[in-house]
Amino acid sequence: MTVSLVAAAWLVASAAQAAEAIEVKIDQLTSAPAKITAHIGDTVEWKNDGFVAHAATATAGGFDVMIPAGATWRLLLKEAGSFPYYCRFHPKQKGELSVM
Repeated sequence: MTVSLVAAAWLVASAAQAAEAIEVKIDQLTSAPAKITAHIGDTVEWKNDGFVAHAATATAGGFDVMIPAGATWRLLLKEAGSFPYYCRFHPKQKGELSVM
């Protein structure tokens, strides 16, 4: 009985991971990291350290936001999947968000 209770408590603690905040820095024509792996409940924060506006636009829809120079935009992850995205002002600036 004690072993079962300990195992159950461990499973509950493992399932209730703390949400993470993942920072993506945008500077000039790069975003780092370009590949992001996250979990439902995490927040991705795009921080534009450049001097011009950038965007984070999911290729299949889901999010599309303009991020002015010096600004930050946050996205709370609510859905699992793979979400390739790009900057609509600088189409060669790309990234991929994988949510588990």
